[in-house]
Amino acid sequence: MKIKVHVIILSAVLLNITGMKAQEKELLQFEDYLSLVGNKNLGYASQKYNVSIAEAAIQTANMFPDPQLEMETTNNGVRKDMGYVYGTSLGWTLELGGKRKARVNLARNQSELSKIQLQDFFRNLRADASLGYIDALKSKALLKIQQDSYKNMQQLAKSDSIRYQLGTISLVTSKQSKLEAASLLNEVYQAESAEQQALTSLSVFLGDSKITGRDVAGDFNAFDRDFSIDDLIFHALNERADLLAAKKNTEVAKSQINLEKANRVIDLGISAGAERHTEATNEIAPSPTVNAVKMGISIPLKFSNRRNAGLKIAEMTNSQAEIEYKQIEQGIKAEVMQAYQQYAATQKQLRQFHNGMLSEAQSILEGITYSYKRGESSILEVLNAQRTYNNVRKDYYQALADNAAALIELERKAGIWDIHF
Repeated sequence: MKIKVHVIILSAVLLNITGMKAQEKELLQFEDYLSLVGNKNLGYASQKYNVSIAEAAIQTANMFPDPQLEMETTNNGVRKDMGYVYGTSLGWTLELGGKRKARVNLARNQSELSKIQLQDFFRNLRADASLGYIDALKSKALLKIQQDSYKNMQQLAKSDSIRYQLGTISLVTSKQSKLEAASLLNEVYQAESAEQQALTSLSVFLGDSKITGRDVAGDFNAFDRDFSIDDLIFHALNERADLLAAKKNTEVAKSQINLEKANRVIDLGISAGAERHTEATNEIAPSPTVNAVKMGISIPLKFSNRRNAGLKIAEMTNSQAEIEYKQIEQGIKAEVMQAYQQYAATQKQLRQFHNGMLSEAQSILEGITYSYKRGESSILEVLNAQRTYNNVRKDYYQALADNAAALIELERKAGIWDIHF
């Protein structure tokens, strides 16, 4: 019997250890998380193909027209035996007007544009992924608040149960604290769900199938920077990838104009070949075997140049690109200013909490709880103080998350990045 008992105990211990290991989560640090986003995000990986495609287009644009090999045979007289003609020729199109150079310049500008657009995609991806991490970190903090509140109320409910049995409080008061603890437990379940959803959303940025078993960590107080709005605007106008892309798009449009102009120049067709005329044996016009060499040139008649729709479209596209560049430039100034104003507002909100709101709410709760245990205050006063303290803590972490998000948005708009925590 003793051996069986020991075996059962040992099995229970092993199961407990196994369960604890199964519940362990992978701690995903912020720096490691961003590194994984850059390496594994499916959207970013897809965008990289645009760069490869554009680089391949340069090689295509750099190619010369292919030559044409032509072979033919002719029967000069089906019934009169006038002999046969066998011929072969090689033709090639000579492009004039700098068409090949114009094509290559256009392809190179488009390749550079695709690289800048990839940088802009990653700029937004990095900011969005960081906001997702902040949301998961906030959800974790809010869950901790709900768990602490539930534990405090559960301890108070146990204490009230003992006090009721001792006759120092009424049954209604004991039930009230117990009911409040059950209500807070439901809020814990809801907070747990919110945390799991926030963590699950990170898998979209990571581009993998693992949607559970992760945890986040970080210090919200690391999002404190001093900026000059003039420096931010200056940096944004010189470094933001979308503005650089708009500038490069104007160059692409100009390259398209040059290509359209080059395409209006005629191309020459050059050909060279040889023919062999076999012996004609008819009685009327016999002839010996003859070899001939021929050369030719073809000149297209560019009647289509009377309609220059392609050139007009390219010129209008260029004008449109220049206007879009100016529009984006103006929009960036407003975006940086708005993001800076939002960040300044969240900084002011945090200073309010750091000036004693949290400590004051906690001291009030502790004081009323102590008075309640001494019978000097009611359970309703304790519950109100607990809710106030919970709300203040929630507002504090919400302000921290808003401040972090505001800093991320400000650096996104300014085209800078120094987020580390």
